[in-house]
Amino acid sequence: MSGPFLTASLSQNTSALDRMLRVDASFDLICREITVCGRGAALYFIDGFAKDDILEKIMSFLFGLSPEDLGPCSSAETVGQKLIPYIEVAQERDLGIICTQVLSGQIAVLFDQMNEAVLVDARTYPVRSVSEPDDDRVLRGARDGFVETLVSNTALIRRRIRDPGLTMEYLSVGSVSKTDLVLCYLDQKVDRKVLCRVREKIQDADVEMLAMGQESLAEALLRRQLWNPFPKVRYTERPDAAAASIAEGKVIVIVDNSPSVMLLPVSFFEFFEEVNDYYFPPLVGSYLHLTRYLIFFLTLFLTPIWYLLIKNPALLPASLAFLQIKEPNSVPVFVQLMIVELIIDCLKQASLNTPSVLSTSFSVVGAMILGEFAVRARWFVPEVLLYMAFVAIANFTQPSFELGYAFKLCRMLLLILTALFNLWGFAAGCLIIVSLIASTRTISEKSYLYPLVPFNGPVLLRMLLRVPIGRGKH
Repeated sequence: MSGPFLTASLSQNTSALDRMLRVDASFDLICREITVCGRGAALYFIDGFAKDDILEKIMSFLFGLSPEDLGPCSSAETVGQKLIPYIEVAQERDLGIICTQVLSGQIAVLFDQMNEAVLVDARTYPVRSVSEPDDDRVLRGARDGFVETLVSNTALIRRRIRDPGLTMEYLSVGSVSKTDLVLCYLDQKVDRKVLCRVREKIQDADVEMLAMGQESLAEALLRRQLWNPFPKVRYTERPDAAAASIAEGKVIVIVDNSPSVMLLPVSFFEFFEEVNDYYFPPLVGSYLHLTRYLIFFLTLFLTPIWYLLIKNPALLPASLAFLQIKEPNSVPVFVQLMIVELIIDCLKQASLNTPSVLSTSFSVVGAMILGEFAVRARWFVPEVLLYMAFVAIANFTQPSFELGYAFKLCRMLLLILTALFNLWGFAAGCLIIVSLIASTRTISEKSYLYPLVPFNGPVLLRMLLRVPIGRGKH
């Protein structure tokens, strides 16, 4: 919001601000008119953002000034530097900027015969405790997590990186919301091209407001690929993981009102990293990391390959004859697999909308009842429920929620193509999945498969194995 400038007339300035802020329409927008040393003054602030004790101290100090302190030649800069006992004080003439700062929580102090306002950053936002995030828990390590307040999140990172090169660059996005965000990076390690690209895309983002926080920002920054389910942004709610990424040279985007931060740029292999890998010795961390890759292949290919084998018994060797269904029923196996895929999502969404004290028991009881009665009613064969139960549990081993759903959609695509075109359909599905991954582009426009494509052996080895901290990137 930009507008005209302040004049030397307090009445004109207050009339303009009252109209722009619509003070009469909102009960929490307050204009407090006072008299200081015989000169009119006005304070604009939002009730709930401004700290009451700071307001009282500022007003009591202003009321205690003598006429000599606030002479006719006094400027807003003089008042801010010498007469208001607060650290974060600035001056501004633009009415639009003043309105935006008041709406963001600052206090605007206007004086008669003064064409500048004094902005006092004495705001405070409601904030919860920095408790450990629910989806990024560790057995060892820090138990703090990001919150919805921007300044608290930057402080959590500053606490871990005490280097003057750590830069917190402030930006604002949204023509309506004017959401605060920060680009956080290490000046001596960041890729300048990536930083400039991220900054330019944020500044050029044509959005009204970030209603859904980082997801709204990600959709505005990244090239639209509606047909591609693979995530192009990595998120974390842990300050230690964010600090490690900054030390690697990445750019961190911290958005106000969001308890997680964006890690940019990202590659496909980085989605398999987890904080727990680095809180264990290298051998254990490498085992956990490689196990996650194995589970990825199982969740993607287990049910399609099993369905392909029972659809073509001639492909089954004698040693794998136990995979055949001994008691087939009237419902096709393909239909059973697709129904169970939908039931799993149904249980997930139902548990999200169930009170937390009941969600776990609801999921367990719901799955047991559905599975038991479905087998007894001969709707499903036990093998379908067994393999789909493994797939459902294995999905939770993926640190990225978005990547888990990308696997799910690819698995369903494989099943559909296999049902339609048999072996050729399965081969075509694998080719489509590889093409999707290879064609995915992140904000840096680099390959999604780096360091495999283009090949970089040492970097790839560090991504596949947990190397000692003294030799690796963390």
